[in-house]
Amino acid sequence: MLRLGSLDGNPYIGVCCATSEDHVLVSEPVEKRVVDDLSEVLGVEVILTTVAGSSVVGSLAAMNSNGIVLSNLAEEHEVSKMPPSLNVGFMPEKVNAAGNNILVNDKAACVHPGASRGTVGMLEDVLDVEVQKRSVAGLDTVGSVCIVTSKGMLCHPRTSEEELKDLSEFFKVPASAATLNYGTAFIGACVVANSKGAYVGSRSTPIELGKVEDGLGLY
Repeated sequence: MLRLGSLDGNPYIGVCCATSEDHVLVSEPVEKRVVDDLSEVLGVEVILTTVAGSSVVGSLAAMNSNGIVLSNLAEEHEVSKMPPSLNVGFMPEKVNAAGNNILVNDKAACVHPGASRGTVGMLEDVLDVEVQKRSVAGLDTVGSVCIVTSKGMLCHPRTSEEELKDLSEFFKVPASAATLNYGTAFIGACVVANSKGAYVGSRSTPIELGKVEDGLGLY
């Protein structure tokens, strides 16, 4: 399922939300209509929260079906809202904007190349996947330039064919290049998606929506 939307007029959905197959974290406050849309489109439980007192939840959190990684500035009452069934970890260094710096599905994860060996080990434990340090399209903030689910992956339009092939093999899903929100290259900032659906920034064009449908296998 695909749906166009925005949060309080902001089409950069991925900055404000982070999702897995079962849960979506959404910045609060948010309209009930958006909560209902996200629940229906993604088929998930909606958790309203901030991270580190901020509404940019999608930039500060990354998650899969095994765990959630938050900025190390997350507050205790925010951590207490996380589903008890999931592991919770914290980015302990300068690259602590977890959503911007981690790209993850249920099969693998990439992290900012400046992450420490200790951080890689933490991610492996919390997310229970193989973790690789790398950049994409020459950019280190891998979570902001790509989106990946258990069905497909969309990347920054400057991602080379060689990179796409390598990413596809690592994440075990097809990978393709695209833009969203009328030409925005930072895909991860423009959409929140899982294997069941995608909630896409409202400025995205029909051609861009077609790329989402094809690239993420949402038929």
